[in-house]
Amino acid sequence: QVQLVESGGGLVQAGDSLRLSCAASGLTFSNYAMGWFRQAPGKEREFVGLSGGSTSVADSVKGRFTISRDNAKNTVYLQMNSLKPEDTAVYYCAARWEYYSARKVAQDYDYWGQGTQVTVSN
Repeated sequence: QVQLVESGGGLVQAGDSLRLSCAASGLTFSNYAMGWFRQAPGKEREFVGLSGGSTSVADSVKGRFTISRDNAKNTVYLQMNSLKPEDTAVYYCAARWEYYSARKVAQDYDYWGQGTQVTVSN
């Protein structure tokens, strides 16, 4: 049974940093591309970044967010710096079975975590 468990969310002030973690189990982690998505109230789920054969982040967070992974720990991280109120959302990690795929569409991912809330106040 595949499980993805996010952690590290919280309430912070604008300009602060957070590091989200996503621990995976029940899959061969090194075979999977890992994505981060977020969803704000009333909005669609949007791509934030991915780690697999390549690593990339969305233009809206470029220069502030970075993604890394530790295959030995079956964990992917999202380091978020210089947070803005518009970054407020539930953040989800997702796994896609094809490591070298670079998909930015939520429907292309096979497994999802339960999400972690990030709230950035002014």
